[in-house]
Amino acid sequence: MNVLRSALYVLWLSVTVVPYAIAVLTLSIFVRGDRLYWFTAGWLRLATWGSKVICGVRHRIHGWENLPDSAVILCPKHQSTWETFAFPTLMPRPLCYVFKRELLLIPFFGWAMGRLDMIHIDRSRRTEAWNKVAEQGRRFMADGHWVIMFPEGTRTPRGSQGAYKSGATRLAVTTGVPVVPIAVTSARCWPRKSFVLRPGVVDISIGRPIPAVGREPDELMREVEGWIESEMRRLDPEAYQPAGAPAAQPT
Repeated sequence: MNVLRSALYVLWLSVTVVPYAIAVLTLSIFVRGDRLYWFTAGWLRLATWGSKVICGVRHRIHGWENLPDSAVILCPKHQSTWETFAFPTLMPRPLCYVFKRELLLIPFFGWAMGRLDMIHIDRSRRTEAWNKVAEQGRRFMADGHWVIMFPEGTRTPRGSQGAYKSGATRLAVTTGVPVVPIAVTSARCWPRKSFVLRPGVVDISIGRPIPAVGREPDELMREVEGWIESEMRRLDPEAYQPAGAPAAQPT
């Protein structure tokens, strides 16, 4: 049943993304900035709505009151595609994702994303990439956007922990903007590198902003990592069983 529902969901994404992307590309000739962003987020609402209605993937948010009314850099746990779709529909400000430029080559989805105020980088050119993140990140945050960077860099399987890289905290220290750690249990419902979704609840826990002024990027990232990983174990304890214990089952 999950396979059939997931197939219908993939069909839903395919059917809706093409006309929506064409509309975004056309509108971008005349409109840019926040107005184009919120219009584009409409498709992401369709995507998350489809995951709920077709596949039974729901969500609940903890710590909403921790989001400030000022510039921040969001540092979420990254377990699946779900959070990349959902966060722009949940957050009150436009989000500026930092991502590898190869994503711009994805037909329709990537083309539309390329028209938004995002930071796409060439990971093979680290110095150039960092300069772009620092310059554009500062500018977009001055315009009222929030920068979002996944500190692990890529999706991690449920119950695992990737290497936390200090790019986000380096930007935070450079700009003096606080970091908000976020725990996300999306792999409960949408496993890494899979389009077979399972019914269940994705918990999103938003931590308090961590000031960056006077901090070292690596030290600050260790604090972010400690909070996220501790919170992940609180939210999804069955995924973090001791060695030799039975593997976590989908919920």
